[in-house]
Amino acid sequence: MAIARRTQLVSMVILATAIYASAEVRKEFRFTVGPRSVISITNQYGPISVKPGVGTQVIVTAVLHSDQVEVDHTQSGNRVDILSHLLSQTDADTGRVDYEVSVPADASVAMRSSTGLLHAEGLHGDVTLEGSQANVEVRDIANAHVHVRTLNGSVSLNNIRNGHVEVTSVGGDVVLNAVNGPLVQVNSTSGKIHYEGDFGSSGEYMLTSHSGDIEASAPTDASFDVTARSVRGKVENDFLLEPKHTPFVVRAGSAFAGTMNKAASSVRLFSFSGKIHLKKR
Repeated sequence: MAIARRTQLVSMVILATAIYASAEVRKEFRFTVGPRSVISITNQYGPISVKPGVGTQVIVTAVLHSDQVEVDHTQSGNRVDILSHLLSQTDADTGRVDYEVSVPADASVAMRSSTGLLHAEGLHGDVTLEGSQANVEVRDIANAHVHVRTLNGSVSLNNIRNGHVEVTSVGGDVVLNAVNGPLVQVNSTSGKIHYEGDFGSSGEYMLTSHSGDIEASAPTDASFDVTARSVRGKVENDFLLEPKHTPFVVRAGSAFAGTMNKAASSVRLFSFSGKIHLKKR
């Protein structure tokens, strides 16, 4: 009897899996655009991945995980809008759509998802990524604006060159590796901020967290003007800095300021209660 029950249970699992798999539908949409096109993808549940394609084509591949969601798509001139349209009350499984999108490298892209991974790479148009629980990955972006807004998802930026970077996060950790440009600004409420790079040849870098720790790592030949302060947290510095005047009292362990080499870039590190560490790499 027990063997029969186990056999029945296994059969039911296999049947459920087969039904779920059969409910998945793969669709492809193609659009022809001109230079500096604008592409917008909004997805309630599921990941979005955007990479550069060839020529003037926007190619959208969507995998729908049930018949309770459909893909709306419109083109108006040089703008393409893609939207996951929920047909009924759904959850993260039945409402999920997986997007893979290729766009011209100079396109400006905006992507939004509540739960799925947001991934962009290889572009040199502006990129905006928004999510609540969604993790964010951006890599190999040059000469563009990168705007990230998330609640609790983690943020990872890699190899962003000459970028205008703005990241706002509530609870997710933010990691920046080889990120430089005229403006690099990160604001977090409780997440940790980790920067590893050289602060570029010029620019303004502002890393701020209310209660999360901030760690910035740079080589000995980096050139920057730095101010670091934590109201209630500990502050550490590995560099031998030339002193500078500040609007606040510099106290060992809670604040420091100074210049390194030619002070090409401005670096501001601030936390209310988190720890700050400027590390020598």
